[in-house]
Amino acid sequence: MVLIQAIQRPEKPLGPAAILALATANPSNVVDQSPFADYYFRITKNEDKLALKEKFKRISAKTTVRKRHIHLTEEILKENPNMCEYMAPSLDARQAIQISAVPNLARDAAEKALKEWGQSRDGITHMIFCTMTGADMPGADYRLLKLLDLKPSVKRLMFYHLGCYAGGTALRVAKDLAENNKNARVLVVCTEISVHNFRGPEETNYHNLCGQAIFGDGAAALVIGADPVIPVEKPLYEIVSTMQVILPGSEGAVEGHLKEVGLTFHSTSRLPDIIAKNLEPSLKEAFEPLGISDWNELFWLAHPGGPGVLDRVEAELRLGPNKLDYSRHVLREYGNMSSTTVLFIMDEMRRRSVAEKKGTTGDGLEWGVLYGFGPGLTVEMVVLRSTPI
Repeated sequence: MVLIQAIQRPEKPLGPAAILALATANPSNVVDQSPFADYYFRITKNEDKLALKEKFKRISAKTTVRKRHIHLTEEILKENPNMCEYMAPSLDARQAIQISAVPNLARDAAEKALKEWGQSRDGITHMIFCTMTGADMPGADYRLLKLLDLKPSVKRLMFYHLGCYAGGTALRVAKDLAENNKNARVLVVCTEISVHNFRGPEETNYHNLCGQAIFGDGAAALVIGADPVIPVEKPLYEIVSTMQVILPGSEGAVEGHLKEVGLTFHSTSRLPDIIAKNLEPSLKEAFEPLGISDWNELFWLAHPGGPGVLDRVEAELRLGPNKLDYSRHVLREYGNMSSTTVLFIMDEMRRRSVAEKKGTTGDGLEWGVLYGFGPGLTVEMVVLRSTPI
């Protein structure tokens, strides 16, 4: 009989998990925000609702979004007219699109991340896949493994329906895997395609109008591992610590429900206040051990949600006028892409920090915070340390 104690336990890495590569991808179909209202009311056959269209235009303008990438083309919508109704049964049609579209877009981002990493893909030991929609068996993780021709022994973990905080969740779980398995290299992929929540307008459903005006599609992929092999691997950010918290007094603040009509979203107008007023306790818990209490000393990778959230967070935490610029930029150029948004923000900061020779990948600063929020109301927060450029 073999004693458990006699089994050799795997050696653990010495250092913290680090992001070794990062890439993003979007569908090729781009929609400009300014003419989108005319297109939206035409494709959903609601052109006679002139007052509602004007209301939608005002909502669209307030999002600050300039353009978005959206998988759904006019051709796809014409082939699936029930998806253009406000509440027509359409789940089967939506699923049929997403089951292939989600892993295909994920592949586009993952291929770029693996190329940046520069090592043999046989070195990938684990995979984490996050997406809000398209649940199926086998899942998007299985399909992506096949598309990338990864080893069949890669240990996979699939997250569905977490929402906008899942980018932080994926980093948290990847950190645990990388720091507890020597030589582990974790491929993390977050992919969001808003096929499940596109639908026609309805006068009384403000949440639906907001969703149609702000959500975009995108994918982000990272390779994460501890004890990087220098100079073969180049760490971009160290993942120092993570936390997840349900904010007090927030039950029902953000909800999503999967029905025969697709995925419906509901949020409260109190959302910006709930988030802004409850971030500081988590920031103190995370950064006081590092001797940091001035939040302007940090670089910020903040999930925008919408401009109202960013404005309230900026005011409540007394942030400088440019601290949330990267979040505002990604919201403007891509919309709210749910879990992938914070990773797009990270990529934009890394890219611009290098291009402008700011000294570190963190906009010239050493320490930073990434956070996302979503159904629950759940906040996922990650402490990052940038690396010299």
